Amino acid sequence: MTVPDTHAKLDAQLLTHLQTWTGKTETLLDSITIAPLIALSATLDRDDPLPLPGTVVPALWHWLYFLPRTRQSELGADGHALRGGFLPPVPLPRRMWAGGRLEWHLENPLKVGDAIQRVSRIVSVSHKSGRTGDLVFVLVRHEIHNAQGLALTEEHEIVYRAAALSTDPVPTPSMAEAGAAWQREITADAVMLFRYSALTFNGHRIHYDRKYVTEVEGYPGLVVHGPLIATLLVDLVRRQNPNSLIRRFSFKAVRPTFDLHPLRINGQLSVDGRSVRLWAQDGEGFLTMQGQAELN
Repeated sequence: MTVPDTHAKLDAQLLTHLQTWTGKTETLLDSITIAPLIALSATLDRDDPLPLPGTVVPALWHWLYFLPRTRQSELGADGHALRGGFLPPVPLPRRMWAGGRLEWHLENPLKVGDAIQRVSRIVSVSHKSGRTGDLVFVLVRHEIHNAQGLALTEEHEIVYRAAALSTDPVPTPSMAEAGAAWQREITADAVMLFRYSALTFNGHRIHYDRKYVTEVEGYPGLVVHGPLIATLLVDLVRRQNPNSLIRRFSFKAVRPTFDLHPLRINGQLSVDGRSVRLWAQDGEGFLTMQGQAELN
């Protein structure tokens, strides 16, 4: 399989066309059912009680709902939907979540049994020139409602970039901070990645197809999902501070994480106990994700 040369500059006309997606909206309906919650609890190696109608959905576990609905014949070579539906048709082959910001309206939590609606809007489409070519960032805002009203507001940023070349400069990684009060080592192996892909109906081949991810996209191993790492960061807060609720959470992907070595999740509670600094590091000790949780 080959990938076209996407190191050529995106011309102004194409960028203008992509920016016409700004303001585009999409509305999806779903129901909060029990089975996905049980399955994610098992994937995260948790010993949770069986969820029942009325059980509050843990922070970030709403990603188990509003799953992609793309028909098999409408998938691209990378396992994602062909470009040009709700998201703009950015002609760059590598795409990942760059980060996100979420706010839970705790007076109206999402619960098992809720009928839910998600209204999504493209907030912006922007272009930057990086060391390895063009970067296109798409900012999406989601608002999730149940019968009582708005329950969750979320923004996430998707980054599109050119295919890797052997001549690309290698960015200098940053070492992760040491000595966190909260730490947990995770073996995010191919089985965990497969299970999370299945739970989120994520067909992106970088997470399960080693031949594709190494030979086509140029990564050294399977890529650990950014949302999975973010979920593990929040899960650390739940394990260490189970009586607190998260009101806001933000995260930023710093460096891809691969399944080649265990990763480490770290957390540091603030002196006043109102927030937690969170970060992830790979097996070499390099910083891969930063996060901040604001507690209720």
